[in-house]
Amino acid sequence: MNDTTSQLFSSPPALERIFPDLHIEPLRQQDLDAAQAHLDDLTKPRGSLGRLEDLARRLYAMRRGQLPLRVHPALMLTVAGDHGVAAQGVSPFPQAVTRQMVQNFFGGGAAINVLCRSMGMELRVVDAGCAGGPFAPNPMLLDCRLGDGTADMTLGPAMSVETCLKGLRAGVKLAHDAADKGYQCLGVGEMGIANSTSGTALYCALLHLEPEVMAGPGAGADAAMVQHKAKIVRKALDVNGKAVRSGDPVEILAALGGHEIVVMSGIMLGAASRRLPVLVDGFICSAAYVAALHICPVLAEYAVLSHASAEQGHGRALARLEEAAPEHRPLLHLDMRLGEGTGGAVAYGLLRCAADIYNDMATFSAAGVAEQTC
Repeated sequence: MNDTTSQLFSSPPALERIFPDLHIEPLRQQDLDAAQAHLDDLTKPRGSLGRLEDLARRLYAMRRGQLPLRVHPALMLTVAGDHGVAAQGVSPFPQAVTRQMVQNFFGGGAAINVLCRSMGMELRVVDAGCAGGPFAPNPMLLDCRLGDGTADMTLGPAMSVETCLKGLRAGVKLAHDAADKGYQCLGVGEMGIANSTSGTALYCALLHLEPEVMAGPGAGADAAMVQHKAKIVRKALDVNGKAVRSGDPVEILAALGGHEIVVMSGIMLGAASRRLPVLVDGFICSAAYVAALHICPVLAEYAVLSHASAEQGHGRALARLEEAAPEHRPLLHLDMRLGEGTGGAVAYGLLRCAADIYNDMATFSAAGVAEQTC
């Protein structure tokens, strides 16, 4: 990580305190250099495949030179949870839609189902804390319930620190279980009415941004509701001021986060600890990512920010992150803002392309092609 990264995430790393047995190692420079040498020998002008080459270098370094590069099979984990702050009228949809959409995922009819099928990813749905009690057993369901939705963060912390830690550990275990089953790439997505309000609050607390410029329409709020959302976020930041001022990412996650956000943060950390690439979706997933970065900044070397959400605050948050490390440039700009992991599913195709280029392109020497001389 560069000096700017150290300044942005200057609080003492929390990883050792939270997970004393979890190790996330930086990518080795010798692996990055070896990958670059191979990419430069491929039958193309050097650097001409742009960010696909950057992805290939990182994939090679993640695998410590183990060939062929593989990102298949891949698993998308769409994590669902409800938010007590929904009672403050911050979403045009009722809280019941969270549960209805989970059932839609089970039925295979949501956008994330379609895109995962198109891109060759498997999909599992994680119940991190949907209101209404546990779901009936389903082959797609992974049960990591932390409660029946969070508390209203305008009245106090959304959850206890103990619950937050439980959620982080549950996410790590999900990632480790996936790695043990042979998955070579993970993606994270979310579903939860009012979770853009929670995500906005986390960005404000962790990246020192203002609610009035970060709050956006989320699931389709009009201008008046967006202004109201900004006021609700401001109130939550004030009510939870002690946690915000502490700078402790776990206290901030507990105060302002959601059950699904906490579990996603854990999944990202767990994936990195197994040296797996993890695809980060849009606005809310990136808020979980920012929290996880505060726990372990080295996560940036394993995370792939899949796309720039059309949600207005995402661009501002990404700009702040890009000051810290070039890895924080999103791959795609498609004006998407659905969530669910949809941007990650689309971006997964680029990881497959990057791996195949490294594995299958001929080198100048092998193909008998004259290498460029300038």
